[in-house]
Amino acid sequence: MIKSCWKPTVEGDSGRVDGLLWYKDLGQHVYGEFSMAVIQANSLLEDQSQLESGPLSSSSSGPYGIFIGVYDGHGGPEASRFINDNLFCNLKSFVSEHQEISINVLRKAFSATEENFLSLVRKQWLGKPQMASVGSCCLTGAICNGLLYIANVGDSRVVLGRAERGAREVIAMQLSTEHNASIDAVRDELRSLHPHDPQIVVMKHKVWRVKGLIQISRSIGDAYLKKAEFNKEPLLPKFRLPESFQKPILSAEPSLLVHKLHPDDQFLIFASDGLWEHLSNQEAVKIVQTSPRNGIARRLVKAALKEAAKKREMRYSDLKKIDRGVRRHFHDDITVIVVFLDPNLINGGSSYSSPLSI
Repeated sequence: MIKSCWKPTVEGDSGRVDGLLWYKDLGQHVYGEFSMAVIQANSLLEDQSQLESGPLSSSSSGPYGIFIGVYDGHGGPEASRFINDNLFCNLKSFVSEHQEISINVLRKAFSATEENFLSLVRKQWLGKPQMASVGSCCLTGAICNGLLYIANVGDSRVVLGRAERGAREVIAMQLSTEHNASIDAVRDELRSLHPHDPQIVVMKHKVWRVKGLIQISRSIGDAYLKKAEFNKEPLLPKFRLPESFQKPILSAEPSLLVHKLHPDDQFLIFASDGLWEHLSNQEAVKIVQTSPRNGIARRLVKAALKEAAKKREMRYSDLKKIDRGVRRHFHDDITVIVVFLDPNLINGGSSYSSPLSI
């Protein structure tokens, strides 16, 4: 059920820890440079993430490129950790099978990861029924042969910074589609898929929620809202629906996009919802555009925390003193990966350096 995956030794400095903050200020990937940072707010870190640079298949003859993943867990860290350990392995297997990276391959990797996790939930059902209520958003990007492939379930987001000719500032272009019930189109989609259920989306505590329980309509995991066999005892009463259901309420089908990279495409910001809750697309892109590359992911996290502090009318220095768990009342776990793109390397001149796995 769980595929093993060989991972190469991390090249150089694998990152540093400063209290609740983990960061890798600057590193090299095959098409340029990157910066990563994660700040913890929950008692257990529910965000997981990875960057893989090198072979994208299990075979030595397969395609070469980079893979980025941001996994924003909810209800616990188990689903996001599972995705971190398995999704890229599944992707490599399907790339080897098809001898290419494609939208179809990404879809298959998501499906296999979902099926593997639900199998794990079933196996542990009697001993750990809470596994049925754990899930994760899942945002991935793969760059190979001048193309960027995006697959997403949930509300993490990837934003492209493009320097269009004649424009004074870098333009922010959102590439991912989100699945949060706060979005009109998502509520409309849920109502059309469940026309006989007037409670499919309800407003609860001033927030739109699917069945009054969860804000996102697509995820990996959340078995209790996908299979009726898990929506009963011994699952905790707060997760159990009063009526059974035949059709899955949530979906694991990703929104997919292929984007041909342009010489004006300068960088990509992959981040969990914790960042976008406090910064707009254009604000984040402007910070990247006007700041040094070294430590830029950490700088974005700091900008979001300053906004979070301002909303609660407190100083940033005081927010930093608040410990994990209690910190969740002020902001969520935040993951940021900034990927800089060198057009010379993307267009056939990629640096075939040692594999990198973070």
